[in-house]
Amino acid sequence: MDRFAELRAFIEVVRAGAFVKAADALDLSKTAVSRQVSDLEKRLGVRLLNRTTRRLSLTDEGQRFHEHARTLLADLESAEADVMTRAREVTGLLRITAPLSFGILHLAPLWPEFRARHPGAMLDVTLGDRVVDLVDEGYDLAIRIARLPDSTLVSRQLATTRMVLCAAPAYLRKHGRPRRPEELTEHVTLAYTYWSSGDEWQFEGPEGPASARVKPWMHTNNGDSCRAAALAGAGIIMQPSFMVGEDLRRKTLVEVMPEFRAVELGVYAVYPTRRYLLPRVRAMVDFLAERFRVPPWPN
Repeated sequence: MDRFAELRAFIEVVRAGAFVKAADALDLSKTAVSRQVSDLEKRLGVRLLNRTTRRLSLTDEGQRFHEHARTLLADLESAEADVMTRAREVTGLLRITAPLSFGILHLAPLWPEFRARHPGAMLDVTLGDRVVDLVDEGYDLAIRIARLPDSTLVSRQLATTRMVLCAAPAYLRKHGRPRRPEELTEHVTLAYTYWSSGDEWQFEGPEGPASARVKPWMHTNNGDSCRAAALAGAGIIMQPSFMVGEDLRRKTLVEVMPEFRAVELGVYAVYPTRRYLLPRVRAMVDFLAERFRVPPWPN
């Protein structure tokens, strides 16, 4: 039972003055319109229309109900129009989660530009390296740097970044350069706690896949800690190019074993569903895709 369909049928019959004309306006059969009005009268327990072979007229109860019904239906149509209009506008709160280092280095500088484009949007940005559950924790969008597994979530790749094996020149002068992955077991290393393969560092070399089981003297859940220690000469790290790219350019860090390439990761925008995607989510994804089309880090 669709009460609003009954109201529309009743109001249109009154406006048109006939069931046939009302049926044409609603693109329904005369039988369907007549049934809806009859169902409405039956549910209310009153007669709303006097029916004769020549004309229709409202009863007293029908007159009073018609006034209320027109107001109610107008309010519904106004509410629908408001929601549909707002659904096309980039407004409201957008909750985003992103990795800490990437968020500080590469997302934070972009927020003012997004604000200038879409002043009606507000951002609530949470930075952290923990993988959150978007649905359970109420986030609209996540930025993830990974090889994404199969998921019910929707993702759009924004860019790529590769993992880079590197160390400070001072460390390499003191300890020498490893030439092959197996030599890393004899070197001082620092490791990222959340790395998917743990302490098994994997590479693609001139002769195919290679790996090394490293023995880090420090594990940390934040890549910046690894980077800071490496800059101080404390060991070899494997960190993403988006983080150490500027250090490599300045030669404060030096790539080790460049002929052995570590894994390449995607930078993804991840959101719960493509259906009824909020304009503010779509606008942010499109904006980030545009800004990272040419990444500001080397690969």
